Amino acid sequence: MHSGTVRIRLDIAYDGTAFSGWAAQPGLRTVQGTLEDALRILYRDLDDSGPLLTVAGRTDAGVHALGQVAHLDLPQDVWATTARRLGSEEAEGAFVRRMGGILGAESDVVIAACAVAPDGFDARFSAISRSYEYRLADPLTPPNPLERHITAQVRRPLDLDAMNEAAQALIGLHDFAGFCRPRAHATTIRTLQRFDWTKDARGVFVAQVKADAFCHSMVRSLVGMCAAVGMGRLSLDRVPALLELQERSNEFTVLAAKGLTLVTVAYPEDAQLAERQEATRARRPALRLVDN
Repeated sequence: MHSGTVRIRLDIAYDGTAFSGWAAQPGLRTVQGTLEDALRILYRDLDDSGPLLTVAGRTDAGVHALGQVAHLDLPQDVWATTARRLGSEEAEGAFVRRMGGILGAESDVVIAACAVAPDGFDARFSAISRSYEYRLADPLTPPNPLERHITAQVRRPLDLDAMNEAAQALIGLHDFAGFCRPRAHATTIRTLQRFDWTKDARGVFVAQVKADAFCHSMVRSLVGMCAAVGMGRLSLDRVPALLELQERSNEFTVLAAKGLTLVTVAYPEDAQLAERQEATRARRPALRLVDN
């Protein structure tokens, strides 16, 4: 962060159905592009030559978020005028209210909260974990049209116990190259901290997946592998060997993006933010974080 600027943390939620992912792309509607357009309406004198937001993790087209985090660096004089320009309330509340007005009452992306970030905070590099949820229905799950945009489907019945056995076999520090779309100069070594399945009251299979970071398409590959085991298409005995592969396996299907939601991004205590940021940058200088 440059001197003369203030860093703002933004907590963001969105329905990914109509977005072509997070990252701004020419000619496509994206979460980043939509938010940055709104920011340039709010602050008309902002530099329009480059991106404004740094995000904890770029999500793919169709992926949703309840707890996405990004940061925004604003000139101190611009932020100092926020409350005065936008109303009598404090700056953070005024910012959230005005951004909501620009985006619209029925927007599929919202700023849930904002705050001046503590020293050392970086939305991407200070994070210590990301948690996702994946929702999956099989033919025995009663259809629910209200959840059609957040729940993927498979055509065969699923075995919950087998899926949990497959998931537990992957917990820990591993090279997940067999579950990732390759990216130049990006490591595929990750620490998978949690991966388990439950069934909700309607019979939807719900996965909770948590790691220090995820490589491209990794979560959807992990749940796709479990679905293949749950349907009897992939043997449980084969799962450990998938961690020995050097490229993504074709033994299972990467499941649809619509079932995936980024739930939370976790950060250390304020006093440890800078240290965490430096350690992450040093360990994975070319890493593309949380890219599903």
